[in-house]
Parts: sequence; C-alpha cells; structure tokens
Amino acid sequence: MRYTGPKTRVNRRLSFAVFPVSKSFEKRPYLPGIHGPRLRRRVTDYSVGLIEKQKLRFMFGLTEKQFRLTFEKAKHQRGITGEILLQLLETRLDNVVYLLGLAKTRRAARQFVNHGHVHVNGHKVDIASYSCSAGEVIEVKEKTSSKQLATRCVDESQFRTPPAWLTLQGDLLKGTVNRLPLRDEMIQGVNEQLVVEFYSR
Repeated sequence: MRYTGPKTRVNRRLSFAVFPVSKSFEKRPYLPGIHGPRLRRRVTDYSVGLIEKQKLRFMFGLTEKQFRLTFEKAKHQRGITGEILLQLLETRLDNVVYLLGLAKTRRAARQFVNHGHVHVNGHKVDIASYSCSAGEVIEVKEKTSSKQLATRCVDESQFRTPPAWLTLQGDLLKGTVNRLPLRDEMIQGVNEQLVVEFYSR
C-alpha cells in the first residue's frame, strides 16, 4: 500500500528529509513516539539496508511491490545494479514532470500524469511509472485547465533548476530528456549499494 500518512514522521523515523522539511522536524530531529528522545536505535546490517531502501521508496512514492519490481528490473540489466535502480526511479514520468517544475511535488506530479495532463512525443501517457528515454519530449496537454495548472507550478518553482540531463522550455510547458542521468546528478544522501545488498540476502 502507498504511504499517505504524516510526512514529518517519516523524516524523523529515517533521520532524512524524504519530504520537504517542516518546523516540527527541525524542532524534534529525533525518532517519533513518546520514547523518541531517549530511544536508541539498534543498528544492524539489516536495519541500515532497510532505512536506505525506505528512503527511496517513500521519496518516489512507490509501494513495496512496485519498488521490488523496479529492483528486479534493474538487476537484470547490464551495469551497476544500484545506479541502474536510481536511473529507473529518476526517469519515471512522474519524477521527470516534477524535476521539470510542472508539478510542486512528486505526489502532485503522479496525480497530474494519472489525470491525463501529459503527452510524451505527442501521445497521451497517463501511467506515472512510464520510463522516459533519451530524446523523448514531455509536454503539457493542449487544454486550458492543464496549462493553467502547469503554468502556476512553473512560476512557483522557478528557483528549482532542472538537472543537466533535462531541458525545460517554460514558455511552451515542454521538456526534453537529453540523456540518462549520471550518478552525481541523481538523488544524494542515499547509499544504493546497501539497497542492493538488502534485497540480495
């Protein structure tokens, strides 16, 4: 099941800003619960791998089944499994829409895609998990309501520059996938190798 509960609680449990940091997270940067300030987490290889996996799962809004299937797909491709896993997550259509600034959050981007507001190479794609490839063009549907939603988000996210592997044409509400992302252009603060080891037990 996809997580829809309190976001700050996840940040505190993982000691990592999976979701935008709130004041409550800054005031209480310890584990959630009544014993949080005094509770000492038992560190094991399993728990460390689980935390790294949960960081990615919550960040990209996947269910456990979806995440496991993505890992299995990465495992059967040639290359470094951890980096391929991150590439598969980063090039999901909903994440690309978010990185381009066409939606405020990944959750909003998933809804934007699911509601049919996005076209890829001129064709409507309403599957958030669609894997974008180099050279593909992502644009907002030619409909007033779709463009109004996207324009508002682009205006509000001007401070957020798309990564180098993406190009945004803000006035046209259109973006291009120039190439697949490199490791230093993908999510930081997560050790993907520990995720690979976690699933390889």
